[in-house]
Amino acid sequence: MSTPHIVVLTGAGMSAESGLATFRDSDGLWAKHRVEDVASIEGFYHNPQLVLDFYAMRRREAFAAKPNQGHIALAQLEQAGYRVDIITQNVDDLHERAGSSSVIHLHGELTKNCSVAHRQITHPVTPETLALKVGDLAPDGSQLRPFIVWFGEEVPMMESAARLVEVADLLVIVGTSLGVYPAASLVGYAPRTTPIILIDPKPVVSAYRHDIEHIALGASKGLEELKRRITEGGIFGR
Repeated sequence: MSTPHIVVLTGAGMSAESGLATFRDSDGLWAKHRVEDVASIEGFYHNPQLVLDFYAMRRREAFAAKPNQGHIALAQLEQAGYRVDIITQNVDDLHERAGSSSVIHLHGELTKNCSVAHRQITHPVTPETLALKVGDLAPDGSQLRPFIVWFGEEVPMMESAARLVEVADLLVIVGTSLGVYPAASLVGYAPRTTPIILIDPKPVVSAYRHDIEHIALGASKGLEELKRRITEGGIFGR
């Protein structure tokens, strides 16, 4: 048989096990800030230095974090010969540092900056541009900002992500409540014959599929269990 194609959608619960704060808690705050103040273009225009300082702190935290066993399990599946494409809502690079080679970041990347005028043109973060200041300019002469997709902005990688889900032999969802759109709509692109496995300690409901298998574990333990099932032939019969 051909190499099984596994597509994995990961959310904040994936990075939480590496010590990174989830994007939004039940109180509507993110690291003691209103999400709207630090994750929208309106918030940026209202207080740009606050937003730049906020993401400098997020970068320091992400760069200091280490991939957890869940990140490593996905990389090991790829190393074992499976095709593993990861679509993540997370903005850290923990999947890449664990060894995964195909990662789509729906909501941007902390490792990159872009200009306010041209978000599609990115610039790698350097020690000099980790903590941006108002007045730090991109080559096009516009203010530099983090390469993050803020609320209200287009998600440019959605089309590429949807194409992957459409041809998946297995869709795995890890650490996301499927409450953030448009990312949550990716489930609707999976063929009806494609099994979907959701790994999360809490029950998660999708508006698109009602036949999702739920592994009620955290990301690390759940992905270790999934890796065992896959490599022992419990899913693809290899």
